Amino acid sequence: MYAQSQHIAQVIARTLALAGGGALIVLIVLTCLSIIGRVFVPLDIGIGPIRGIYDITEIGISAAVFAFLPLAQLRETHARVDLFQWAIPRRINQGLDLLFNLAMAFVATVGSQRLYLGMQDKITYGETTLIAQIPVWQGYALALIGALGFVLVAIFCVIRAARRLAGFEE
Repeated sequence: MYAQSQHIAQVIARTLALAGGGALIVLIVLTCLSIIGRVFVPLDIGIGPIRGIYDITEIGISAAVFAFLPLAQLRETHARVDLFQWAIPRRINQGLDLLFNLAMAFVATVGSQRLYLGMQDKITYGETTLIAQIPVWQGYALALIGALGFVLVAIFCVIRAARRLAGFEE
């Protein structure tokens, strides 16, 4: 059961991270095309910047950031202070890791819930981006995919930390 949960968490984290990386690559290409298009504006040959590139970039970056959170949680690479970790007994460190993972699972859950409520609000009021008129809820929905993956991986990390504290794994 634990091995299967570990595999699922790894698949979720890697898939979302690859999707986030792919989104960033697409954004880079679109931004470059938009900049190149701006260069051609004075030449009046019909090529111009991409309309709404700022809106597209804003939505894509937020989705990518949320897509990377599950992998950061799984690999325990979130920012943390390990200044005195060497001086603290191993069992206390493992207990602190469990506490940290519980806190991250809580933050991930609350954050995802608030993101969902925000998305519902944007759907209700029909808010769109200023330039491209993209419905804002779509950005929330993309970010929510990563946020839900973050919740699932964070829950797995709580289980993993508890197993370490109980002495089941290193």
